Amino acid sequence: MEPKDVLKLIEERNIEIVDLKFMDFLGSWQHCSYPVHELTEVSFEEGFGFDGSSIRGWTRIHESDMLVIPDPDTVFVDPFASIPTLHIIGDIYDPITKQPFSRDPRYIARKAENYLKYTGIADQAFFGAEAEFFVFSDVTFDLGENYAFYYLDSEEGFWNTGREENPNLDYKIRPKSGYFVTPPTDILFDLRNEMVKTLEECGISVEAHHHEVATGGQMEIDIKYSTLTKAADNIMTYKYIIKNMARNYDLTVTFMPKPIFGDNGCGMHTHQSLWKNGKPLFAGNRYAGLSELALYYIGGLLKHGPALAAICSPTINSFKRLVPGFEAPVNLAYSRRNRSAAIRIPMYSPKPRQKRIEYRPPDPTANPYLAFAAMLMAGIDGIENKIDPGPPLDKDIYDMEPEELKDVPKLPGSLEEALDALEKDHEFLLKGDVFTEDVIKMWIELKRKEITEYKLRPHPYEFLLYFNA
Repeated sequence: MEPKDVLKLIEERNIEIVDLKFMDFLGSWQHCSYPVHELTEVSFEEGFGFDGSSIRGWTRIHESDMLVIPDPDTVFVDPFASIPTLHIIGDIYDPITKQPFSRDPRYIARKAENYLKYTGIADQAFFGAEAEFFVFSDVTFDLGENYAFYYLDSEEGFWNTGREENPNLDYKIRPKSGYFVTPPTDILFDLRNEMVKTLEECGISVEAHHHEVATGGQMEIDIKYSTLTKAADNIMTYKYIIKNMARNYDLTVTFMPKPIFGDNGCGMHTHQSLWKNGKPLFAGNRYAGLSELALYYIGGLLKHGPALAAICSPTINSFKRLVPGFEAPVNLAYSRRNRSAAIRIPMYSPKPRQKRIEYRPPDPTANPYLAFAAMLMAGIDGIENKIDPGPPLDKDIYDMEPEELKDVPKLPGSLEEALDALEKDHEFLLKGDVFTEDVIKMWIELKRKEITEYKLRPHPYEFLLYFNA
């Protein structure tokens, strides 16, 4: 869409407010709104000035002035605003140099796509992410010097089988028993239908939706793949729509990887493939119908898996999902069916255009622009250096003897270990100046601060273990 087309849409839909969104460093949208008369064709070149000093991970107080320049290809009418409002995603620029801001995640994603073209390996990278989430009816948490607690609730939560509901009709889901359940047990079916309808109206194509494995309202809505930066845009729009639609139902959504003890967590399994001149490059006659290039791409993901975890599974809570022995994709291996392997090759169709790989460790707390860019850079490194991924892991992991498993590399066991890995292994991210040393350093610094703050606070389970020691 051209700027003039945006202005035409504004006139046709009687838009009164323009809501300009952009990405902070860690992975949340920020926004600033303008009366519609403030948006002109010149705005798409000159942008809007703002103070960036309070944006997480961005800049210091003496370098606070920033520009956000709207991208006309990201426009839709906001379905949740009370007056007609146009949504636009913006890119961040330095007002003095007029250059893109190096810590803008969307800029990093675009650089990754450009670097792929520069290598000549491919001209398109497609990403399709499955961001799972929970829908809760009540959430409370608090902590202080002498207390800490959280409480989550869901009408379908199995812990509510004995609750007085006047009447309690049951329809509660047992732990690990929610996958593909039907109404009336799937009490959130209508909500998901509304979410899907709204996503489609906002230009995001949906492939399917269903209840996920966990009790307590775990859901999945699968949106269609797209090119890397556009796919990241879509994930952010997806989160925005799902959260606001749940709010309209007096419900709340979390993309936290592991909010419920003893049940499945939320991943963001990420399907990816490379194309060149309109032809898929991952289809071939090797294992699971893959090409040699695809196997090298897998090799790069597996080699750099520990470092990728710091960006793709970027929270302390992420590693409460990534625990060995609990059906978690912690094994740095690949398989056509084994879901405990970090990489799965979907076998639903033999068509070359559908041949892809699925990287399973990421979760939806990841900044999608950084995560997709990092995965692509790891895959490119695998192709450029012809990294052999080794043999596939096709056995059931739970039937394997400890001796068989000891040589299978694993993901880090904590965010701290993942950050250590990223410090040691990030040269592959610096190629083409896609990531920079400054970006890596700032990411590690912010995440280590989270860890320190977490370590300082006692956990309720520690009182069970140690209070009477």
